[in-house]
Amino acid sequence: MDIKQLKYLIALDQTKHFGQAAALCHITQPTLSMRIRNLEDELDLVLITRGQRFEGFTEEGERILAWARTLLAAHDGLQAEAASCRGQLVGSLRLGMVPLASLNPMQLLEPLSQRYPELHFQLTSLTSEQIIDQLNRNQLDLGFCYLDQIDLQFFDVLRLTATSMGLLYDIRHYQFEDAELSWEATAKLPLGLLTKGMHYRQSIDLSYRSIDIEPHTILESDSTFQLIQAVNAGICCAIMPLRSGIEAMNEHLRILPIQEAVIHSPLGLVMRRSEPRSALAEKCFAEAKSIFNPAES
Repeated sequence: MDIKQLKYLIALDQTKHFGQAAALCHITQPTLSMRIRNLEDELDLVLITRGQRFEGFTEEGERILAWARTLLAAHDGLQAEAASCRGQLVGSLRLGMVPLASLNPMQLLEPLSQRYPELHFQLTSLTSEQIIDQLNRNQLDLGFCYLDQIDLQFFDVLRLTATSMGLLYDIRHYQFEDAELSWEATAKLPLGLLTKGMHYRQSIDLSYRSIDIEPHTILESDSTFQLIQAVNAGICCAIMPLRSGIEAMNEHLRILPIQEAVIHSPLGLVMRRSEPRSALAEKCFAEAKSIFNPAES
């Protein structure tokens, strides 16, 4: 067994396709299939359900896959630790973030990329619950998430600003004279909102229920990008976080604050306390402290 076999297994899980997994690993499909069969022979287990194409992992394969992720993360952590001992910061920072918050993740990634040009980034949009789960499984290094449902004794936490909300609109389709809007005023507009059940949407729904108003929702999506596309097309406005950088994506986009529109659960950058914890995660967490709370660093 070697690290490459584990990488091939994980690539197959990512792509669900032998040919695409082989291309991702820069090898031929017969080589990938042979190396995975060698791994199955060594473990004396069938890991993959095969037909004319990839049909999924067996139950045993799923369990081995979980260990493969852990071992590969430990391998990457070892490499990052060795680089840290040499005074370098290399590798891939795996960062999870809730879809919408009053924070632009580029505030962290831009200075890190400038200071450490050999550093790579994997940025994934997840719920707070998914971020905590993947931190616990060592599938993420750091996570920007809401802190209301987190047992903080297991994590190092950098508390950040609360998330305030505003109305995102396109000036080619809508004009507003006021410097801020009430929830009542927004409810009369055609709105695009995140899908029900998402943390950010729950806060919006609670605000409308508190004043006994039903918003005029004409579009729901689990994709922030699709909501912005709808705003850009003039189909609707959207309730988005302030200070997230969204309005800077297009010269026609503007965002107006909404009165008393705050998600009360604080946002934080989270890193797990238990080992294995890579030098890369620790260094980037320390850098984040100096970026977001320079007075405390």
